Amino acid sequence: MPIQDTTDVRKKIVSIINRRGPSLPVHIAKEINLSILFTSVFLSELVSDKEIKISYMRVGSSPVYFVSGQESRLENFSQHLQGKEREALALLKQKQILKDKEQEPAIRVALREIRDFAIPFKKEEEIYWKYYLVPEEVKEETKKEVKKTEKEITEEKPAKTIETEKPRKKQEKKEIKTKPSKQKEIFFNRVKEFLFQKVIEILEVIDFDKKELVLRVRELEQEKLVVVYNKKRINDEDIIKASKKATELKLNYVILSFGEVPKKLKELLISTKNLSKIDKIE
Repeated sequence: MPIQDTTDVRKKIVSIINRRGPSLPVHIAKEINLSILFTSVFLSELVSDKEIKISYMRVGSSPVYFVSGQESRLENFSQHLQGKEREALALLKQKQILKDKEQEPAIRVALREIRDFAIPFKKEEEIYWKYYLVPEEVKEETKKEVKKTEKEITEEKPAKTIETEKPRKKQEKKEIKTKPSKQKEIFFNRVKEFLFQKVIEILEVIDFDKKELVLRVRELEQEKLVVVYNKKRINDEDIIKASKKATELKLNYVILSFGEVPKKLKELLISTKNLSKIDKIE
C-alpha cells in the first residue's frame, strides 16, 4: 500500500461522511482504498479529535460514523436493532418521553441499549427518557408531558429480577479465587453493571489494573471522572490521588469502592466541605 498523507486521508474521510451521511467503516474503506484496519484507526482518531461522531448502535460488529447534524439519519440503520430494542424505539418515538420505572423490565433494559435514540434525564430524582429528536425545550415542560404520557401508559410494576445481588456476589468471589486471571474482567464488569444501572455512560477507560479503574464518563450530559478502587476501605491517600487526576483533566470526580467509607474519613470530608482556606499565623 503506498504511503499517503494522513491529513489528506482524514479530510477525505470527513468529506465522504458529509456526502454519504452516516456510514459504516467498510464503505469508507472502499472509497479511500485502504484496509478496514487502517480505516478504523483513522476513524478512531477523528472521533477522539471530535471531528466525527460514533454510534452506540452496531451493525454486525461495526459502529456507524457520522458528523454533527446527521443524527436524524441514524434511524436509517434502526432495522439492525434487536427485537426489544426496536420495540423500545417505536414506543419512545410515539410517546416522545417515557418514565423509566413505568416501563416493563425488558423495555427498561432496551432503552439503555439504544442511547443513539433515547436520551436520559432526571426530574425530581426520577429517570426519564426523551426521544432524541424532541427539542431540548421539552425537558422544561416535563411535568405536562409526563402527565399526558402517564395516562397513555399501562401501569405495570417491573417484575422482580430472577437473580439476586447476593448470589451473584458469591459467585463472583468464587471465580476470583478459582480463576485469578479473571480478576480484572470481573472487576470491570461489576463496575460497568453498576454504572449501567445508574444510567452513566462510559466514554473512555483512562487507566485500568486489578486494583484501580479510572474512567471518563457522562451522566445526564455532564462529563465526570470516576475513580474505582478495588478494595473495601479507601483512605486519604486514595482521595488525594483521585483529586490530582481530576484536577489534571479539569473534571469533577466521583470515587467508588466496594465497602463503606470509614467513619473518620467521612467526617473529615463533611467538615472540609465548606472550608475555603487553611493559613498560618506569622
